[in-house]
Amino acid sequence: MAGDFRKLNVWKKGHALAVRVDKVASTIRTARHISLKSQLVRAAMSIPANIAEGRHQESERDFARFLRYSVNSAYELEYHLLVSQDVGAIPDDEASSMLAEAIEVRKMLHGLLNTLNRGNSTKSAPAQ
Repeated sequence: MAGDFRKLNVWKKGHALAVRVDKVASTIRTARHISLKSQLVRAAMSIPANIAEGRHQESERDFARFLRYSVNSAYELEYHLLVSQDVGAIPDDEASSMLAEAIEVRKMLHGLLNTLNRGNSTKSAPAQ
């Protein structure tokens, strides 16, 4: 089951997004937004981290569980980006662009989960 997570396109996009979020979040300097800054980075880093961790699990079922963690982190990141935009912690154009990237990564994760689920359902189906 284990494979090189760095070869997965969804990991590549998630990693690039995490690096970008970290760079943009580092520009947040106001004390009132410090916890938001931390939440942004944590949620963004969690997406590719869970993909990497999941890729090295014993089964596709376990891998899928970690992919679901990544999906949840992508949703969390989306929310933090919306809040960051609404409170003026991040410029609108940066937030909108990163939001689009987060949505793309989330959709890719759902696609990979669907592929895994289809593969598991055919494995457990009786031979015809």
